[in-house]
Amino acid sequence: MAYARLIFLTSLAMLAFAGNSLLCRLALTGTAIDAVSFTAIRLAAGAAALCLIVLVRRRKLPGKGSWPSACALLAYAACFSWAYTQLSAATGALLLFAAVQATMIGYGIRKGEPLSRMQIAGLMLAGGGLVALLLPGLASPPMAGALLMLSAGAAWGIYSLRGKGAGDPTQVTAGNFMRAALAAAGLVLAAIPLGRASVDMAGLGYAVLSGAVTSGLGYVVWYSVLPSLRAVSAASVQLSVPALAALGGAMLLGETITLRLLLSSAAILGGIALVILQQYASRPN
Repeated sequence: MAYARLIFLTSLAMLAFAGNSLLCRLALTGTAIDAVSFTAIRLAAGAAALCLIVLVRRRKLPGKGSWPSACALLAYAACFSWAYTQLSAATGALLLFAAVQATMIGYGIRKGEPLSRMQIAGLMLAGGGLVALLLPGLASPPMAGALLMLSAGAAWGIYSLRGKGAGDPTQVTAGNFMRAALAAAGLVLAAIPLGRASVDMAGLGYAVLSGAVTSGLGYVVWYSVLPSLRAVSAASVQLSVPALAALGGAMLLGETITLRLLLSSAAILGGIALVILQQYASRPN
């Protein structure tokens, strides 16, 4: 893949991932849509977009995916939406990224992967940054929202780990989105009698954009560039997503970037970067 095209598509994928936070936050704070309906529409739109792509590419509907992976995807999407009823785009993206990386690093440790002193220092730095962000105070995020977003990150980490070696990523993701969308529709049906389901045109539009464009197409773009990126580059470039979400939240949503958030972000992202860089530096070429 040409270098300029690789940079463009990688940047596009990172913007799409950050866009998920912005669209969700915008929908849940600026429209009448509720978190459950947003989740269900997002997953349905993502499933439709991915199935269309698979149908065009292979002239058949996706038959891959699994219910355990779909459940992890649904847990991620639902916790993500509920969390963004309370968190800013920047804080949510930071907590999500930290939890995803912690889940995947923790899995590696559980499988017996050794940690260097630099990696241990990186984990301690990232953990300290997370504690500093969540400590009680005027600038701390709501604990319920933070725990929901950490749960979303853990679920996405599990989903990512389950997807390794599962076959064509677009086909597998399409199948998982289809299954998760069906389960999410059940949640909406359960919420309707309770009077907790609400949708307006603006919220519907944001949910469809989040599902079809920043989720579905975003994943397709990311999977298309992933084989051309070194593993360390693929992991490191994702450090940009919380920063992009913070910038977008400030510019588009009028959110405030506090000194506490900046310092915590530097510690969390810096610590994770140390772990990632050392992890690949220690591997034989």
